[in-house]
Amino acid sequence: MATGGRGAVVAMAAGSTLSSASVTLFLLLVLPRVSQAQTFFFPFRQPETCGHNQYFDISALSCVACGSNQRQDARGTSCVCLPGFQMISNNGGPDITCKKCPEHMKGVTEDGWNCISCPGGLTAEGKCHCPTGHILVERNVNGTLLSQATCELCDESENSFTVANALGNRCVRCEPAFINTSKSCACSEPNILTGGLCLSSTGNFPLRMISTARYGELGISFTSEWFAKYLQSSAAACWMYGNLTSCQALGNMCVMNMNCYDSSTFDACGLFQFIFENTAALGTVHSVSFWRQNLPWLFYGDQLGLAPQILSTTPLPTNFSFKGENQSTKLKFVAASYDVKGNFLKWQTLEGGILQLCPDTETRLNAAYSFGTTYQQSCEIPVPKILTDFPTPTFYDVYLEYTDENQHQYIWAVPVLNLNLQHKKMFVNKDSSSGKWLLTRRIFLVDTLSGRENDLGSQPRLIRVATQISLSIHLVPNTKNGNIYPPLITIAYRDIDIKDPSSQSVKVSFSVTYEMDQGEAHVQTDIALGVLGGLAVLSSLLKTAGWKRRIGSPMIDLQTVAKFLVYYAGDLANVFFIITVGTGLYWLIFFKAQKSVSVLLPVPAQEKRFVTYVGCGFALKALQFLHKLISQITIDIFFIDWERPKGKVLKAVEGEGGVRSATVPVSIWRTYFVANEWNEIQTVRKINPLFQVLTVLFLLEVVGFKNLALMDSSSSLSRSPPSYIAPYSRILRYAVSSALWLVIGLIQIVFFAVFYERFIEDKIRQFVDLCCMSNISVFLLSHRCFGYYIHGRSVHGHADTNMEEMNMNLKREAENLCSQRGLVPNTDGQTFQIAISSQMRQHYDRIHETLTRKNGPARLLSSSGSTFEQSVKAYHTMNKFLGSFIDHVHKEMDYFIKDKLLLERILGMEFMEPMEKSIFYNDEGYSFSSVLYYGNEATLLIYDLMFFCVVDLACQNFILAAFLTYLQQEIFRFIRNAVGQKNLASKTLVDQRFLI
Repeated sequence: MATGGRGAVVAMAAGSTLSSASVTLFLLLVLPRVSQAQTFFFPFRQPETCGHNQYFDISALSCVACGSNQRQDARGTSCVCLPGFQMISNNGGPDITCKKCPEHMKGVTEDGWNCISCPGGLTAEGKCHCPTGHILVERNVNGTLLSQATCELCDESENSFTVANALGNRCVRCEPAFINTSKSCACSEPNILTGGLCLSSTGNFPLRMISTARYGELGISFTSEWFAKYLQSSAAACWMYGNLTSCQALGNMCVMNMNCYDSSTFDACGLFQFIFENTAALGTVHSVSFWRQNLPWLFYGDQLGLAPQILSTTPLPTNFSFKGENQSTKLKFVAASYDVKGNFLKWQTLEGGILQLCPDTETRLNAAYSFGTTYQQSCEIPVPKILTDFPTPTFYDVYLEYTDENQHQYIWAVPVLNLNLQHKKMFVNKDSSSGKWLLTRRIFLVDTLSGRENDLGSQPRLIRVATQISLSIHLVPNTKNGNIYPPLITIAYRDIDIKDPSSQSVKVSFSVTYEMDQGEAHVQTDIALGVLGGLAVLSSLLKTAGWKRRIGSPMIDLQTVAKFLVYYAGDLANVFFIITVGTGLYWLIFFKAQKSVSVLLPVPAQEKRFVTYVGCGFALKALQFLHKLISQITIDIFFIDWERPKGKVLKAVEGEGGVRSATVPVSIWRTYFVANEWNEIQTVRKINPLFQVLTVLFLLEVVGFKNLALMDSSSSLSRSPPSYIAPYSRILRYAVSSALWLVIGLIQIVFFAVFYERFIEDKIRQFVDLCCMSNISVFLLSHRCFGYYIHGRSVHGHADTNMEEMNMNLKREAENLCSQRGLVPNTDGQTFQIAISSQMRQHYDRIHETLTRKNGPARLLSSSGSTFEQSVKAYHTMNKFLGSFIDHVHKEMDYFIKDKLLLERILGMEFMEPMEKSIFYNDEGYSFSSVLYYGNEATLLIYDLMFFCVVDLACQNFILAAFLTYLQQEIFRFIRNAVGQKNLASKTLVDQRFLI
């Protein structure tokens, strides 16, 4: 039964049914209450701030006074008896009792529990003191306490060779180096004492050693305290006794000096090389000629051309695959780790960020070893954190673990390319030629030890940090099973001069890259570029020949060459577009969909050629686009009004006070209306540009198609936030965005042609119908002797009529009670391509000069009157001339109608020249739209696509690319409409104020 306090509350809650009010009252009475004056803060104390007679209470987190005859212990968290006092009781922590020792036994035993008489005086702690070479004896062998302690001299004679240990409580055997060298426990001259070893001065081991730490990046060398203390002894123990730990320590010091050695000096690497060369009789380890018995494996040798053989001769006997039953996507790197003194620590996997200085989640850190995932990590680390986290360096020999066909486990040594290595005072590993590289094995991350000059406990003068670590994996050429060559670790160290650690920091990075030989891909691309480039030349020549026919000029002049270059620019832009899209889709499909790895993505350095192709394609396509834009806004166009006056009316004559009959004027509003409609369809396209941009952006950013451009093997459209996000491949970004742009564009074009134009609105055909209903024909010249004609002559004779008559005319036409609309009787052909003769063009130009008011009045017009009246007369003259030309009035400038040959349609040129008569080609495809945006949708679509991709490649931002793409579309659309309106007004005498 619970009694009192919170136990009573629990019992009551379990065994009774008190009301909530009663329980509340009970809790208020029983439970402790917080006084309004009570506080929850107290002074902050640290153990080192406590006095000598105080200890730090780890529970109360404050300083508490020790008891009588006590003082603070070494840790500061408990108390000990003062010198001359023995312990009576000790219950742990500060709970001890002390008693003063009698005058004849002022010493205290080592354990502090007893008082004892000391023969040789006392230490500062009140313990017995013995001379050097003696040990203190306080008890018998059976543990009985002596009344007086004794100091026993250790026997250094040949029979024993013993000396006192460091604690002075036991005699131990001397170091073998002393015994072997001096036959005693003393290292007397001429022998040399170093690092706790006694070395003979008469041996064949080099004694003129250089304890120098080299910092080649800063050009600084100085004597390292660590090297001065341990280099000679480690080298001697390794050479003379084959001590494994000493050999490892010597190798570590060589690695701390960046594996640099000079045959003329005996620094760390010089000593290592000396021992390596003079221990050939010991044999090799695992049949590796560079790995000597007892020594660590530091070098691969200094022969020229050795590095390429190691890196690209023997593939690893293992396979990697992205998908399937035998999926293998993990790189199992392991490392043998050693401390700075040469002790083997353990085997450890590189997962968990062993070689990654930047902190991150374990999932993201381990993503570095997922095969096929390009990995990049960088950060900035403060120097104080480096000094704290890395008091001594740890060394790693890295291996790749794999399993053979028989499921036996093996490890493959991973070579290292140290960019700081100097050979003959040259940074050979920074050379672009791998034949000059010198590969090594052992690495470390941070060295704060060798940079200490005078005291190992002081702050280092210099530290060395691995600021760049890159792991590169090369795919075996033409492999179908995912075979790779041995990986290569490329490491670069930075030497940091410690001046103000609190304000200094270091930028570090870690990356994993995957490469394959791109030579074959480059050859295939060059072949495609050559073949398609040749076809582009032929296409440009045909276009230039067609253009020469259409301008009626047989001469090859500078203008012809310029035109050819412009045509070639457009065709070559298409070649670059085809090659880049094809290349991008190849990498996207074959890399993401492969099972056994046979291709790897190009690295950023290998993407330069691709990016150059994209840039050239865009520049040439922009030139083609501007050429088409200029061509469209400089066409010659005239609206032929077939309407005739309806009778005469009486008109007052100014100044005469009378009236006279006059012809009823023909309304200009129909012409204005048709001109306005023509102006509206100038920038009509087969797609909706805004919908195009927004849809592509939605698919990329929201649906997640942009994740297909990540440099990893995953084909998923989504990535979980905790997972590592690989960098983007510029080739894959281009491939994904161009594929989506083309698909959405083609879907829009098909929808526009199949559904929208049939059932909702077809602006091009509607314009032709409008011309017929308005009794207006359009005469359009895109070249000097070539253009288009839209026959809009009304079959009803008049179009300027009332609503009732208009409806009646439409009803008659619907019931086939009138003739057909075509230029040729009993046909429906209203649109034509026209090739006019030079005589016809010259006559047109004479009238047109006056119409556009470029020169003075033509001879056909009266020399009197204002310029406007002359232009009006020129307009009527042009209208009459073109109308009579269409009606075959001018026999010397007549024309005939024919169909184009199939080959003429394919080549886009005319075989017949209009010598005496002009030629009208039947055109059922409404090709007059080629002078509009509508007829150049392919060029516009590709130009917008390449603009979008170029912006994205430059800034790696789909949103910005979409915004700028739509912005430039609107700018060019505005320019096209504005300049087109002005040109239309000047060519047709339509007041620009009526063009909307």
